[in-house]
Amino acid sequence: MQHHRYNPDYSFFQAPVHFSRSTDRELLQYCLGAALYMPAYQNFAEIILTKKYLCMTTMVMCFEDAVKEEDIPSTEESAFRNLEELSSACQDGRLSREDIPLMFFRVRNINQFKGFVSRLNPKYYEFVTGFVFPKFNSYTGGEFYDVLNQQNRMSDYTVYGMPILEGRELALKEGRIDELHKVKRIVDSNKAHTLNVRVGATDFSSTFGVRRGIDYTIYDIITVRDCLLDILNTFVRDNEYVVSGPVWEYFSSNWELRYENKFKKIQTDKTIHTTLLQNQTIVDTAIDGLLREILLDRVNGFIGKTAIHPSHIRYVNALQAVTREEYEDACQILKVGGGVVKSKNSNKMNEIKPHTNWAQRVVKRGEAYGVIESESEYLSLINR
Repeated sequence: MQHHRYNPDYSFFQAPVHFSRSTDRELLQYCLGAALYMPAYQNFAEIILTKKYLCMTTMVMCFEDAVKEEDIPSTEESAFRNLEELSSACQDGRLSREDIPLMFFRVRNINQFKGFVSRLNPKYYEFVTGFVFPKFNSYTGGEFYDVLNQQNRMSDYTVYGMPILEGRELALKEGRIDELHKVKRIVDSNKAHTLNVRVGATDFSSTFGVRRGIDYTIYDIITVRDCLLDILNTFVRDNEYVVSGPVWEYFSSNWELRYENKFKKIQTDKTIHTTLLQNQTIVDTAIDGLLREILLDRVNGFIGKTAIHPSHIRYVNALQAVTREEYEDACQILKVGGGVVKSKNSNKMNEIKPHTNWAQRVVKRGEAYGVIESESEYLSLINR
């Protein structure tokens, strides 16, 4: 698997690496990018075999919000059939392991998780990278990881967990910090098997009866912004974990017809930042809002984003790429022992110790998503 495969002719300063579920965790945690959610009853084997979404590198099959309680048994059977189809396709040469995205199942609750994995053939962990734990909290978190650790003892592959921080316990200010500390202790105890920490801004919004409109970002909703701030403060310090950004709810109609020649109105020497700040249209209201929020995600420390629509994938992943100036600054910082040095572009001072954590993240992002010449290249990368 490799990011930006939909644009094979694009010329990178440094191309993104190839990765798989067996890639070392220290790099793999940066590679998830846009994680596309879909109901677990969907024919995900066909999506993979036909390369329906060439830009998709991470997929999450959901047993929770996307499936009715009474449909869980039939949905689980559908998932097993799809996994067997992938296994058969690998054996008979119809599927290359290079074309297998990072695959996760978002379980419904601890009981459904236990029941599902009890019937899951360990051979399927060749495809299943791990599980997503909804409404993760200090009461249920340890049990989720107990079950996950049992699967790791059975599997030839590392099976990862990804907790979603989205419950009422974290939404309400009076108990949030204490709960976050308890949750982090659980996650710390299972760090080797934790690939990402994820956030559920829609659930946080629900607690306060708010919803961001298409012209706003999640950072404009101050009650939700405070939740996200405290999660980042707890988990991102000293690069302990990669935390993924919240879902953007809006998408374009007729999106499949809108991938070609979208950027005719924009001069190629302008950056996405400049264009969005000047409220000039890049694609349309829905995608421009997504782009604006991705930029704010990134500057605040999120990497990647939950996606509920395939049209979001390439925008999320493209904006994770690193510019050459960022990359060269980061490499300079990591190579110098200390002090302050002038950047290669002679336009800023790089302070070695204060900027080291930033530099480490930039280099990993560059490995995962590639290094492009300048900010104006984001549009070229998105638009094949």
